[in-house]
Formats: sequence, structure tokens, C-alpha cells
Amino acid sequence: MELPLVVGVDGSEPALRALDWAADEAALRGLPLRIVYASLWERYEGAAPAEGLGGSSEQVRADNIVETAARRAHRREPDLKVSAEVLREESVPALLREGRNAFALVVGGRGRSGIAELLLGSVGLAVAARADCPVVVLRGSRGDRAGTEARHRVVLGVAEQPRNTQAVRFAFQEAAVHGAVLEAVRAWRCPAYETTDHPLLAGEPAHEHERRATQTLDEALRAAASEHPGVELHRRVVEGTARTALLDASSGAGLLVVGARRRQGHFGLQLGRVAHTLLHHSACPVAVVPERD
Repeated sequence: MELPLVVGVDGSEPALRALDWAADEAALRGLPLRIVYASLWERYEGAAPAEGLGGSSEQVRADNIVETAARRAHRREPDLKVSAEVLREESVPALLREGRNAFALVVGGRGRSGIAELLLGSVGLAVAARADCPVVVLRGSRGDRAGTEARHRVVLGVAEQPRNTQAVRFAFQEAAVHGAVLEAVRAWRCPAYETTDHPLLAGEPAHEHERRATQTLDEALRAAASEHPGVELHRRVVEGTARTALLDASSGAGLLVVGARRRQGHFGLQLGRVAHTLLHHSACPVAVVPERD
């Protein structure tokens, strides 16, 4: 059975931008689109209805939200197979359950306060940190560019150890589907205790860390690159923190892909500091891909 691309909606503008992104992605991949609305979403996000739906969030009925979303998806992608359902439960457990049988989950990114354009809402954060499938969070509001026109560059963050096989494969698939350049980034830092004041030796510790970062990057990319020879791949080894390097790279990108380790027997949020920062501050949509130990 073909797994659907699942998008969570709530009648808000950020959710409708996520819907547009998901419809385009599902059409490109030939996947069915499943639209879901969890009726207790407002408890977490304080959702406001999108312009054109009319009334306050309390007056917008769940059936109207999913029907409007389904019509919007069909108008955008007429040949797309679309299903829509109201889930009578809280948002996070509902979306996590949907993710067990999904190609990926797509959610809008926003907070509850006046800095909503900068910070991710609690639903998106919790789903990205716990889902069994990749989660794409559409960052920002006015700065988001849904659709294929912005997908000319996919950025992949490569972790300390070349374990993030799923994230690497997901990034290569995205680049291949969109005909985009894939920019793989590995950050490195030289610990202060390894430096020396001697002018002839000052560059040696840094050179070794840069060499290791390059080797890690090559090892992480090798298998997926051979599977996708048509993808234009750019490797970047950057001195500094991973958070800074990837935030910089997200500017002008169509998608930023990172892995998140999922440890057996561990509960709660399993995200990591880098992914957490990117979900709050990235300049483009972020895909968090679970990696199993």
C-alpha cells in the first residue's frame, strides 16, 4: 500500500501554507494526500481562522475546515488523490498516530505570541521530536514560499557521526524529485585546549579537525550519492557551530534536512539542540528525519 503524505490543518494561514506545500510535494511524488484536523488543536496553538473562512475560531466547525482544505488542495493539484478526516482528539497524539503509516507529516510552524514568526508552536515541536516518520515544518509566515519555485536548493546537515543514513537519503530524494542542488554541510570546531601559541604549530590542530570533518561528510554521502548520480552535490565543510552554519545555509534554500536520533526505551522529546534551534529560527522549511540507534 502506498503511504500517504499527511498534513495537519486547523484553518489558520500557516496551516494552509503547509497544505499548499504538501499538495505540491504529494503531486510530485505521486503520493496520496491525507488532510487531518484534530479538534482540540486550539488548546495548544490558539488557532485563528484563515482569511476567507469567516467567523472566529470558535465558530469554524471542524468539517468546514477539512472540506475547505480538501477543495483548496484539489484546486491546486486537480489530479491529486485527496482524503480528509476530522480526528476527535488532541493534536499531538493524533498526528503521531497518523505518522506511523505515513511517508511524512507536514505541519505549519507558528507560536502563540507576537513573536509567532520567529518561534515554533508546541504542536510542531512535539511532533517533530517524537514522530516515527519525517516531519516537515513550514517555518515563518510571510517569508515562507510554498510550492516548487523555491525548491532550487536543498540543504542537508551532516552530524558528528555518519549515522544519519535516513536523513541523507531523504535529502537526496528531495533534491532528485525537485531537480535541485543538494548542499551537504558539516561543521567543525577546534577545541581551545588543542591550540598552541607556537606560530609553526598553530594551524595543525585545526587542519586535523577539518580533515576529519571532510572524511565524515564523504562517508555519510557516499552510498546515497551513488544511488542518485543525477543530483548535483555540493559539499561544504564549515568552521564553527552546526547551528550557525545551518542557519546561514537556510537562507534562500527550499528545504533544510536534519536527522534526529530516536533511542529505544526513551520517552519524551528526542530532538537534539541543533534541530531544536533550526525549528525555531530557520529561514526555510525544516525536515526532521528520525534516525534509529
